[in-house]
Amino acid sequence: MPAVHHKLLLEEALQDSPQTRSLLSVFEEDAGTLTNYTNQLLQSMQRVFGAQNEMALATEQLSKQLLDYEKQNFALAKGEEEVINTLQHFAKSVEELNSLHSELATQYADKMVFPMVQFREKDLTGTTLTLKIICFHSHEAAMVKYSRLPKKRENEKIKAEVVREVAYCRRKQHQAAMQYYCALNALQYRKRAAVLEPMLGYTHAQINVFKKGMELVSKKMDSFLSSVSSMNQSIESQLEVEAEVMRSSQRELLSVDDSVYMPDHDQVPVNRTLIQKAGYLNIRNKTGLVTTAWDRLFFFTQGGNLMCQPRGAVAGGMVLDLDNSSVMAIECEDRRYCFQITSPNGKTSLILQAESKKEYEEWICTLNNISRQIYLTDNPEAVAIRLHQTALQAVTPITSFEKRAEGSPNPDRAKPSSVASREPQKAPATLEPEDLIVPGTPIQFDIVLPVSEFLDQNRAGARRTNPFGETEDDDTHDSLLQQVFAVRFLGSMAVRAGHTQEVIYEAMRQVLAARAIHNIFKTTESHLMVTSTCIRLIDPQTQVTKISFQLKDVTQFAAHQENSRLMGFVLQGSDWSNGGEDQPSFSVFVFESNTEGEKICYTINLGKEISEAKKDPEALAQLMKSMPLTNDGKFLLLESETGDAVEVAGPDEQESEA
Repeated sequence: MPAVHHKLLLEEALQDSPQTRSLLSVFEEDAGTLTNYTNQLLQSMQRVFGAQNEMALATEQLSKQLLDYEKQNFALAKGEEEVINTLQHFAKSVEELNSLHSELATQYADKMVFPMVQFREKDLTGTTLTLKIICFHSHEAAMVKYSRLPKKRENEKIKAEVVREVAYCRRKQHQAAMQYYCALNALQYRKRAAVLEPMLGYTHAQINVFKKGMELVSKKMDSFLSSVSSMNQSIESQLEVEAEVMRSSQRELLSVDDSVYMPDHDQVPVNRTLIQKAGYLNIRNKTGLVTTAWDRLFFFTQGGNLMCQPRGAVAGGMVLDLDNSSVMAIECEDRRYCFQITSPNGKTSLILQAESKKEYEEWICTLNNISRQIYLTDNPEAVAIRLHQTALQAVTPITSFEKRAEGSPNPDRAKPSSVASREPQKAPATLEPEDLIVPGTPIQFDIVLPVSEFLDQNRAGARRTNPFGETEDDDTHDSLLQQVFAVRFLGSMAVRAGHTQEVIYEAMRQVLAARAIHNIFKTTESHLMVTSTCIRLIDPQTQVTKISFQLKDVTQFAAHQENSRLMGFVLQGSDWSNGGEDQPSFSVFVFESNTEGEKICYTINLGKEISEAKKDPEALAQLMKSMPLTNDGKFLLLESETGDAVEVAGPDEQESEA
């Protein structure tokens, strides 16, 4: 190591010459520079020690976190056993490495930080400089006092005291200066050792830790790390394959037409045979007496229930039981694609809005399929398809009923057997739908009054039907029975059999299915007047009779077994198209009433009894005795609906709940 050439001479400490002071200032400047550098170096060493200490704490925390992986309740934790075992092995290795990091942090503190702190506190900030400054000021004060001694009146005693004080201060300054010079001279050597010693301790600490780490890695972790590397490479290769598959799928999905993102541009045809459906719908909720709000929620069907799952919910909840419920399209708040679901008892109803026309039609068809309890059958998909095909055949336009019958596979079944009279015939024990109604029979959904007939009924002098059952003084026709019901005509169609209620039920099913398929949900309200001779369908606004049926031609009537508001009757007519022979033909008319259909059936049955009793005065008298009469001599029914019917009638079209 090179020797130090510059030093302060102790012999010159007493004289304190300007040359000595100049050299002293150089040493002091060097000491100041060393102090600044030492402070910065100590900060760096303390930072290294802090980082190493934090490393020890971090590795300890890392080991605990690796062990906590097994305790995590992952939702997709299948096949994690191998990863858990590997992480436990890693946790053990990290814990061993943590001991090395802790030992290294301790060695940093003892061999690097502590020597530097000791050097700064002992050699750079000692009391030598302070002592020199104090002695210098006291010597200067003593010399000033000595210089002021008087010349003329000299006092030996005072002079001796001042001389002793100057000598004492000069001795103290000399001693302090020599100590200061010695400290500055020694600092030239100690500064080199003070810088090298911490780095020597740092290097030895690193080497010791590296040696222990190499022993740990070479003995215990070589095979383990190689197996983990192989497993990691396998995972990376699987990830790359999966990523390529996802990129390919993404490119394929993004290559579709923009119409996929448009809410009402569905290119896929409507599936009307669904028995399950899920998707977002807007539901109408009341927020006040007259205010409403629409919420967009996720709805789905489960069995016979309509479920709803709000945003953020883990599972859905039941909204409505769909068994035997009715679904219909409605106009609501000037919104498109709205439909209403009504429970069988009519107490609960929901108004929903679909996003597109396809969704709108599929939701209505699906809910109708579920309401028929198709999902309870062994093969609900096949049943739904068969019902849909039957409904399509029921609304297939053809020229006439006979042409379809002639083209049927079994022509003998197309025509009803000829009968000598119109007496009721005994129905077979079991009839197939083809025995009741020819597949493809057209359906009439409305009764339109011809213009000529409308003008004839409104000419001067023409009498209109009074819906209240009142008659003029000169009119005694049907004075025994007149009852009016508010109804909506749903449809009519030709049938094969006319003396069984099964044909009415089958006609109801086909009419409702055809309306659902073709989205025909609106109907016009009319008044159905039942008398002892005929049944009339009357326009409630003009009181004009749309159509009239003779009661004797009604061969069968019945109300729906599940929906009590549906009723229908079979009307018998004559068919002269087969070579001039009078063949009976039958048609079923289906209505929806504001009241129970059984009441209409009861009234029709009473009218037929009165009509038969009119032929025998004694039988008529007996019938009048057995039935309660009103004050004007008419038959008293169970419940009069005349007033209700008049109140319900209005100029606007009503919507059917069938």
